[in-house]
Amino acid sequence: MHTLIKKPVAFQGAHYAFSEMAARQFFGNEIDSLPCRTFEEVFETVVQDIAEFGVLPIENSLTGSIHRNYDLLIDYDVKIVAETVLRIAQNLITNPGVSLSDINTIYSHPQALEQCRRFISSMEGVEAVATYDTAGSVKMIRDEKIMDAAAVASRWAAEDYGMQILKEEIEDYPHNFTRFIVIGSKEKVLGSADKTSIVFSMKSIPGALFKCLSVFALRDIDLLKIESRPMRGKPFSYIFYLSFAASMQEQSSINAIRHLEEITDFVKILGSYPSGQLDL
Repeated sequence: MHTLIKKPVAFQGAHYAFSEMAARQFFGNEIDSLPCRTFEEVFETVVQDIAEFGVLPIENSLTGSIHRNYDLLIDYDVKIVAETVLRIAQNLITNPGVSLSDINTIYSHPQALEQCRRFISSMEGVEAVATYDTAGSVKMIRDEKIMDAAAVASRWAAEDYGMQILKEEIEDYPHNFTRFIVIGSKEKVLGSADKTSIVFSMKSIPGALFKCLSVFALRDIDLLKIESRPMRGKPFSYIFYLSFAASMQEQSSINAIRHLEEITDFVKILGSYPSGQLDL
C-alpha cells in the first residue's frame, strides 16, 4: 500500500468495476472500498471526509477523455494526488447456460460499449444499452436472471458474481488502457511528484493561446496534454486543461505559473503528483 488508509477509498460503480480494480492496484487489496453510483458522489464523499481518497477514470487510450470528471475538478475543492494506469480487458459475460445466439441485448457503461464497438456491431440484431457501470451490468443480469442478455465487464466481475465469460477481450484494440486519478481533499501527494495538471481561461486577445503555451516553452517544460472544454455560462468561450512534466516544487514551474497568471483570467492548479506508469 502507498499509505496508511484510515478511511475508505471511493470509486464510481458497483464492486468489481474497473475503478475499484484501479484503486486496489494503487493502494493494495487491503483497503476498504466505497462504491458510489455517480462521479459526483465520489467527489462528495471525499469533500465530506467520508472517504480518504477517490479514484476516477480521466482518460482512455481508445475513447479519449472522460469530460465529466474534468469538469468536476473545477466544481470541487479537491486535489489530484496521484494517478495510476490500468489495462482494460473487456469480456462478454452472461448467466451460466446462455449461448451467443440467445443474446438480444448487451448492457454496459457507455465507455465500455464504445471500446467494443466492432465486436458488438458484428452481432446482428443485438442492441447495445448503456448503463451506469460495467460490473453493475453483470450484477443486474444475474439478479434479474436475464437469459437473453450479456454484459461487458472485467473478468473479476464475472468470477465474483459467478457468471460465465462467453468471449474474452472483445475490445477493438488490445492496447486498451485507462488513466485514473486519485483525488484527496488535502494536498497530500502519494509519492514523488513529477507531473502537474492545471486549468485556465484566456483573455480575448490575439495570439492568446500561443502566449499561454510559451510560458512553458520558454522554460523547457514538456507539455503532456492540452484540451479545451466549453465554459459554462459563456457560449463559445473555452477553458483549457493542461498537464506538464514537472512538479510545483521546481522553480521553473513556479515561474511559469506566475507568468501564466499575468496573461490569463483564471488559473487553478488541479494537483502536482507522481505520474502513472504504462506497462505494455
